[in-house]
Amino acid sequence: MLKTFSRAVILALSSSLLTAAVAVAAAYPERPITVVVAFAAGGATDISTRIVGKFLSQSLGQQIIVDNRGGAGGMIAASAVMRAKPDGYTLLSSSSVYVVTPSLYKNVPYDPQKDFLPLVEFGASPNVMVVHPQGGINSLADLIAQARGNPNLISYGSPGLGTTPQLAAEVLKLRTKTNMVHIAFTGGAPAVQAVLSKQIQMMSASLSSVMPQIAGGLLKPIVQTGKERWPDLPNTPTMAEAGIPDAVSDTFQALFAPAGTPPEVMAKLSKEIIAVLAQKEVRDALWTAGLKVTAGSPEALRARITQEVPMWRDVIEKAGIKAE
Repeated sequence: MLKTFSRAVILALSSSLLTAAVAVAAAYPERPITVVVAFAAGGATDISTRIVGKFLSQSLGQQIIVDNRGGAGGMIAASAVMRAKPDGYTLLSSSSVYVVTPSLYKNVPYDPQKDFLPLVEFGASPNVMVVHPQGGINSLADLIAQARGNPNLISYGSPGLGTTPQLAAEVLKLRTKTNMVHIAFTGGAPAVQAVLSKQIQMMSASLSSVMPQIAGGLLKPIVQTGKERWPDLPNTPTMAEAGIPDAVSDTFQALFAPAGTPPEVMAKLSKEIIAVLAQKEVRDALWTAGLKVTAGSPEALRARITQEVPMWRDVIEKAGIKAE
């Protein structure tokens, strides 16, 4: 009799919890959602977030507020989201810097495996090295020759310390035994302005952060880090084609939620975002911006994080990169 009563209580509680979870998922979202972007406005992460956010807002019926908090290898944004209430109303939008920063800094406030839940990978694009069309560098060979002839006088910019564009340039330095001074910016947009004004000789960037300037003839790509040539840049060689072995890399753009966010909210968000990414208008907009849509599931994004954290740690150690 007691066992039967206990089973009945357990079943009743389970049913109540399930009903409550379904109710939460059905009601969510009831107010605007804030997406904290780990870089300054105008860069690749910001652009992709705003494109997806516009259509996600229509899908969810709530405003998506983009809050740019660049700097410190994405740690400023990550810290803010990590401290937020895990209810699905504060999310983190970051690039591959998410998996790089933990190996670069001594005191990193987050654990990439434990403190956040992977939501969706928007897409990925190769890193590309661009120069000013009238800057005196017309090819990767020119860049290498100038770097060898003028040690410490050639500088390059990146979206920030520990970003994959910076690491791509450091791999180039390792493979070619050259030296270039790295200047870290708070995002892709400030770095673009620096190369446009010839304050720096080269910028290493994710393709999506410089595609508009390339298309407009304001920047000249000299090499890119994909396995194959990018269809919209048929005359830009890959690193391998330019004679640089083992230098393939890309930059992903993804969305994360604080650990503890209810599973039903995570499921609804990931489903809605993946549905948005399936829309032709969204895919076309992201492609034009230089991002190939992957629409990676939470499981696929988690697997990528597990793979890339140790991969980039190895690059950082071999290149001797240290946080400034």
